[in-house]
Amino acid sequence: MFKSKTRILALALACTALLSACVTPANLSTAGVAAYREAIELSGRLTVNYQKDGQTETLTGKFSWNQAPDSVNVSLASPLGQTIATIKVTPDSATLTQGDHAPRVARDIDTLTAQTLGWSLPVSGLRDWLQGYATGADGQRFAASPAANTVTTADGWRLTFVSWQDPNAAKPVPKRIDVARAASATAEAMEIRIVIDQQG
Repeated sequence: MFKSKTRILALALACTALLSACVTPANLSTAGVAAYREAIELSGRLTVNYQKDGQTETLTGKFSWNQAPDSVNVSLASPLGQTIATIKVTPDSATLTQGDHAPRVARDIDTLTAQTLGWSLPVSGLRDWLQGYATGADGQRFAASPAANTVTTADGWRLTFVSWQDPNAAKPVPKRIDVARAASATAEAMEIRIVIDQQG
């Protein structure tokens, strides 16, 4: 009886191992992302989950990102393409414009978007993240690859590079990036899902 149970257990473990092998993805590329570019244009979609008055709010829409060495211009639009806000960030200030309202200006974009939109857009981080780079919690420069796709940044954001434009490319480019920040004494919990549709 004991031997029978042992055989059944061994068979069950073998089946589990076989099933695990069947669902394990093929070896992922260890090739690092393409070289960083100071000037780049991107467009895509995003979903933002953020806290407001103790409740989770969700925003979905489209974005365009135009980055130069000394500035970033971002346009946020509804899923149907209606512009919600335009943002310009320079080393000295951030300007946000909504519809016919007068532009609002602040020293940094986090403060400006938190006050105006109800959630903060981490532009300084996104300059790196959208291209597959980040500064890790250890202060080291992180370059993502399909095989090494997760990092926690020095300022507490956890990044997961979920998918790639071509995961087998010699220099892969991010397609989907999941960004999350836990609640802290100075910031609310927040999640951003970014899907890049076009890159120029």
